[in-house]
Amino acid sequence: MAKMAQKPQGKDPKTKAYDASSITVLEGLEPVRKRPGMYIGTTGPDGLHHLVWEIFDNARDEAMAGRCNDIEVALLPDNFVRVADNGNGIPVGIHPKTKVSALETIMTTLHAGGKFDHDAYKVSGGLHGVGASVVNALSKETKVVVHQDGGMHVQDYEIGKPLARVKKIGTTQEHGTIVLFKPDAEIFKEGIEFNLERIVSHLRQQAYLVKGVRISVIDARTSDKKAFETETVFLREKNLGCPSMTFYFEGGLKSLVAFYNRHQTPAHKNIFYVDREIDNVAVEVAFQYVDDITARITAFANNTYNAEGGTHVTGFKTALTRSLNTYGRNANILKEKDENFTGDDVLEGITAVISVKLPEIQFEGQTKAKLGSVEAQSAVSTVFGEALGTFLEENPDDARAIINKVLLALKARKAAKAAKDSVLRKGALEGMTLPGKLADCQTKSAEEAELFIVEGESAGGSTKQGRDRRTQAVLPLKGKILNVERARLDKMLASIEIRALIVAMGTAIGDVFDLSKLRYHKIIIATDADVDGAHIRTLLLTLLYRHFKPIIDGGFIYIAQPPLYKITKGKSMAYAYSDNEKDAVLKEFGVAPDEVAVVSEGDDLNELTNESSSAEATEDAGKSAKPAKPAKVNVQRYKGLGEMNPSELWETTMNPARRILKQVSIDDAEAADRIFDILMGTDVAARKSFIQSNAKLATVDL
Repeated sequence: MAKMAQKPQGKDPKTKAYDASSITVLEGLEPVRKRPGMYIGTTGPDGLHHLVWEIFDNARDEAMAGRCNDIEVALLPDNFVRVADNGNGIPVGIHPKTKVSALETIMTTLHAGGKFDHDAYKVSGGLHGVGASVVNALSKETKVVVHQDGGMHVQDYEIGKPLARVKKIGTTQEHGTIVLFKPDAEIFKEGIEFNLERIVSHLRQQAYLVKGVRISVIDARTSDKKAFETETVFLREKNLGCPSMTFYFEGGLKSLVAFYNRHQTPAHKNIFYVDREIDNVAVEVAFQYVDDITARITAFANNTYNAEGGTHVTGFKTALTRSLNTYGRNANILKEKDENFTGDDVLEGITAVISVKLPEIQFEGQTKAKLGSVEAQSAVSTVFGEALGTFLEENPDDARAIINKVLLALKARKAAKAAKDSVLRKGALEGMTLPGKLADCQTKSAEEAELFIVEGESAGGSTKQGRDRRTQAVLPLKGKILNVERARLDKMLASIEIRALIVAMGTAIGDVFDLSKLRYHKIIIATDADVDGAHIRTLLLTLLYRHFKPIIDGGFIYIAQPPLYKITKGKSMAYAYSDNEKDAVLKEFGVAPDEVAVVSEGDDLNELTNESSSAEATEDAGKSAKPAKPAKVNVQRYKGLGEMNPSELWETTMNPARRILKQVSIDDAEAADRIFDILMGTDVAARKSFIQSNAKLATVDL
């Protein structure tokens, strides 16, 4: 046997030694700036707003400790945010270990804070003591003002570093803390402008969770620099004349469920509600079923929103399934021949909010998206299970309505399973037969494959001819697909168009959905630029949001942006994707926009002229035997992809080097869910109100 060559044992002079000097030690808040995603999840809009939540959470924890009942969040000029509360104020005395002010310690040291001391905070959303210091590290400027024991103390920071020691700047009769910060644009490269609607939505939600606490939001972005003054804790006392709103609720989660269901039709009258403590874990749960098929479960731990749920949600689902099965059997609504309700059955159409508060809390990650505390599961299961059993016994009308609602879901699930099996089972085992109308691409690599979804055979024909056959597939859909907002799976799968799309994507649907089998990593919706096209696009997005949300979350859905105009002048030609672009092109061609008529396909383009030039030419004709020939400018308005020839489609809409695509994302799942409910649901009054309120934002194409 031949011997393998041995590597030389000596050091390679080109290789740097790995020894103690290779270890990098990041001091202070350097780790935060080096890896901000570890602390706030992302440096995009979510992470930017997470800064506000971190500072607000500190004020809210003061309220949960009983030391504060008023919190104010203000958006100020130049992208500053100001959060104030009337709590005790951050301590400003010298910390025995750090030998500097406790305020400076909290703002400049990771894992420093009062949340570790359960005598100070029995319950808090803060866990690692990194919130305020992380915000400070990721902010260009920060100022903290503390009103405490008759004195007003202040400290300024720049990129997390104090500019001077904490100093007393005056006397005060107030008490509380003011944190003023401006995010660092070097960290948040996507922008540092805050979304007022997003902040209002989050703080309204928090007001439901903390009973008896007043939470105000002020939009002072157009005010002058006086808004930065700190002699008063609350800006509203300065009468700035800025838009503001205040939230204050006594009903707790019961009020929050009623708010969530304001555009829904309840399936039963009374909202279930329980608020009880067991084994040092406070459990608060409210729910109500509505005439819908979508489950909406919102979970909080120590008033921190858990987007990914956690152990408290698991305990809720377990108790809900067990309790409804027990009651259904005992009330003889579930017959002996009937199978038990499953977790999917009992969740259909429910709106539920679950909140737990516990002293030793464990989240999975600093962004606290998922609760990991094991004791929360048993606490919720016990408290909620016992209270639900009592509720069902004491409210027989509500109980029967709930059981009948779930029984209907069970029957629909069985019917949907049969329909799904008939459509997908054979294909799942033997390889799906792709729909005949699909013009597939040649590549087998999902990473480079694209699927264009177009409306109608006309657009489909042009798109198929203009595409790159190697990487681009085309699926034309006939007419408007089914509105799936209120449709069950069996009815959906009876639709030829929806079935064709599901098979083309390759992921299947429902409990056999598999994102890894997605055949195209760019699914591009290419509809016409008219009302019908917008409606078809909305129907497709509704289908994708309700049944293929992981595809949206994965960033695989796009909206094509075909041009609105083709503008020609002599041998010069340009495309415009908006009216502003059209006007800019016309000015570049030396023509005033209001002097050119716009025509659609089929009009006589030869008669389009620059009216001003024609008038001048006519006048000149009386003075000269050889009048100047007017320059003709043709402006064609595209109404649909079918009006474009294959080369135009490729050049403007399909060529990766030139096209414009909009990626579909969900910034606020709760808001998206509510809008789909309003626009695609059965509440006509809510839809009318939404349209009237937002009509001024619409682009009307006459």
